[in-house]
Amino acid sequence: MWPIFEQALTRYQELEQQLSDPTVVADRARFTRTAKEHGTLARRVKPYLEYKKITEDLAQAQALIDAETDPEMRQYAEQELAELRARQQALQARLEDFVLAEGETYDSIILEIRAGTGGDEAALFAGDLYNMYTHYARDQGWKVEDISFNAGEQGGYKEVVFSITGDDAFLHFRYESGGHRVQRVPKTEQQGRIHTSAATVAVLAEPDEVQVEVRDQDIEWERMRAGGAGGQHVNKTESAVRIWYKRGTPDELEVKCQDERSQHKNYERALRILRSRIYEIQQQKLHRARAEQRRTLIGSGDRSERIRTYNFPQNRVTDHRINLNLYKLDAVIAGNLGDLIQALRDFDKKQRLEAQG
Repeated sequence: MWPIFEQALTRYQELEQQLSDPTVVADRARFTRTAKEHGTLARRVKPYLEYKKITEDLAQAQALIDAETDPEMRQYAEQELAELRARQQALQARLEDFVLAEGETYDSIILEIRAGTGGDEAALFAGDLYNMYTHYARDQGWKVEDISFNAGEQGGYKEVVFSITGDDAFLHFRYESGGHRVQRVPKTEQQGRIHTSAATVAVLAEPDEVQVEVRDQDIEWERMRAGGAGGQHVNKTESAVRIWYKRGTPDELEVKCQDERSQHKNYERALRILRSRIYEIQQQKLHRARAEQRRTLIGSGDRSERIRTYNFPQNRVTDHRINLNLYKLDAVIAGNLGDLIQALRDFDKKQRLEAQG
C-alpha cells in the first residue's frame, strides 16, 4: 500500500547500520551527512511503523470481536477497535501529507517581504506581515532569525529578509508567496479615507550546501561600507557585502547584506539568500509542470499573483485563490494563522489527490 515508505524504511535501516560503523563515525563530514539523512527519514519512517503496528492491532482486535460471545467483553473490544481506527485514520492522513508534499518537507525557509505601492503605509503593512509571521512561528516553538532589513521612514520595512527553522516549516508557509493587499485608514489620514497598499512575500526553501553548490568561480563579490542608520560603525567599517551570481540563471542574481558588524557573517547570510533564490529558480519548472495537472497555482509561489486582501474596516481576510473569507483579521494579523494555513493545505491536498487519481 505504501511502497514509498517501505523504500524509506529500507534506507533508514541502512543508515542506522552506517551510524554504528566506526569508519563512518571517524569521518566527521560523512557522519554528519548520514546523521542528517537519518534524522530526515525518521520523521517519515516512525509514523509509518506506528501505522503498520496499529493496522496489525486492528486485525487482531477484529478477530477477537468475531470470536467473542460475551456481550460485555464484545462491547469493550468494539470501543478499543474504534479508538484504533481513529488513530489509524490520523496516521494515514499524516502519511498522505508526506506523499503529497512531493519532497518539499524543508525545516528551514527564508522569507522576503517587500513593500509595494502605497509609500509609508506599504512599509507599515510589510512590518505587520513580518510581525504576523514571526509571531506564528514563535508560537510553534520555531526559531526566527533576522537576516537583512531596510526600515521604512515612518516605521515598518521597505524590505525585510528573515529565516524560520522548525519541523516542516515550509509546509506551513509555502502558500504565502505572492501579492498581499491591505485596505485601511492610515494613521496620517485626516479625513478617514480608506487607502489600499501592497506588499509582496516570497517564501524560499533553504537548501544546504549539498543541494545547491555555489562555487567560487560562479560568483563575484565586493565589500563596501554599509548605508543607512547605524552611527559611526556603519559609516566607517567596510562590513557590508554584495554578491553577484552569473551561472545557470537567465538573469544575474545579486544579493546584498549589511546588517551584521562582521563581514564574514554578512557574507554567509548573503550566500544563504543566494542559495535559496537559485533553488527557487530550479524548482519553478517543476512547479509549472505540476500545476498543469491542477486547477489553480496555489502552490506555485508566483509572487506577482495577488493572493490575499486584508480589509481592516470589515475585520476581514480574503484569500482569493480558494475564495475564503475569515472575519477575524485582528486575530490573523496577531499571528493566529492556523485556520488560514489549514484551509489552504486542505484545499491543495484535495487537488493533489484528485490529480493522482
